[in-house]
Amino acid sequence: MWSRSRENATADAAPAVRSTLDGNSTVLSPSTLIVLSTVVINMTGVGLFWPILPMLVQELSGGTVSETAALYGALSVVYALMQFIFAPMMGALSDRFGRRPVLLTALTGMGFDAILLALAPSIAWVFAGRALGGIFGATFSVANAYMADISKDEDRAAAFGMVGAAFGIGFILGPLLGGVLGEIDLRLPVFAAAGLSFLNVGFGWFFLRESLPEKDRSVTPLFKTNFIATFKWLATSPVILPLAVALLIANTMQRGLESIWVLFTGVQYGWGAREAGISLAIVGISYVVVQGFLVKRIVARLGEAMTIAAGFSLSAVMYLLLSVNESSLVGFIGTIPHVIGWGAAGPALQALASRQVAKNQQGYLQGALTSITGLAAVAGPVIATGTFAWFTSENAPFAFPGAYFLGGGMLLFVAAWIGSASRRTVPAD
Repeated sequence: MWSRSRENATADAAPAVRSTLDGNSTVLSPSTLIVLSTVVINMTGVGLFWPILPMLVQELSGGTVSETAALYGALSVVYALMQFIFAPMMGALSDRFGRRPVLLTALTGMGFDAILLALAPSIAWVFAGRALGGIFGATFSVANAYMADISKDEDRAAAFGMVGAAFGIGFILGPLLGGVLGEIDLRLPVFAAAGLSFLNVGFGWFFLRESLPEKDRSVTPLFKTNFIATFKWLATSPVILPLAVALLIANTMQRGLESIWVLFTGVQYGWGAREAGISLAIVGISYVVVQGFLVKRIVARLGEAMTIAAGFSLSAVMYLLLSVNESSLVGFIGTIPHVIGWGAAGPALQALASRQVAKNQQGYLQGALTSITGLAAVAGPVIATGTFAWFTSENAPFAFPGAYFLGGGMLLFVAAWIGSASRRTVPAD
């Protein structure tokens, strides 16, 4: 995959990469900035074709709006399922062969995935492209493993937060550029996404150093790194398993919110696309600020376990408020406390989990956590849309558009309790 001489050189450089960090410089080291730039460029490329994918599906299928919606939903499920199945294996590959080659391979794969979508002659090719995208969409988990390699324990939550912020920046830029390019030509954003992916490969090849020295790499056979083995492994950890459950709850609730937000605000507040778009922009900007700048300060003050407990509790309160609120103003600003809570708790949870495993298991762990988020991406929309549809239908015993948020708030309190309880189960350093 890459030459032995280059592998040795970059492996020998890993201690030097790590030595550039101190208590305040995790987010400022050159290697950190490079991997964060890689995440931004990659997520911008991925987000480029999100605005036009439904239109591409309709063009190729020739179906009605309802049929297009069903196909688009099926594509989302295919992507999430592939990520659920393959993320642990991709993380384990980075433990075995190093972060750099796996990251570059995944980026290359995503470039070919974009080309496949751009040239797709039928809807079957789009499904194949989404499946490949889910398989190679491992950059987020490998980037987190990279950050775990080069950061100290006390800086790890902030490091994970910076990856989340980079992800959020790409999430904002990609759809914005995709919408502009899509007005010129429907497939232009997909070609642009492919170009960004290959540009990212070149960027990483020349500037990204390896963070996991060869002596620290895993020797676990790859057949033991499938998603079934991953969840058996999670079940054996008295600390990681509860945290994984909390992550599944929190991400399922968040993915559900995203799937019904436009529908819910239309019924509850009478919003149109403009108001819903503004509110989602507020969420995106808040997410970047929280993960990029506030996580380190919050975790330093509260500790990881209490940040999880307080963060998910704050989100739970806001979910309960949203379930009954009818004020548009609260609808706009009420998402900000939720993002602060959920956005701070996530990196704290990842940091707490990462301290329970060795260096040569960081990729496996991050792959497992990515697999859980993939499962949440399937479960959340199904639960949310089903609940919303029932409580706004004529068959419902009473009209309650906010029913999902009421149930979600209660479940988020469960996730908060798990975070608080983890203080008693985490072994002392």
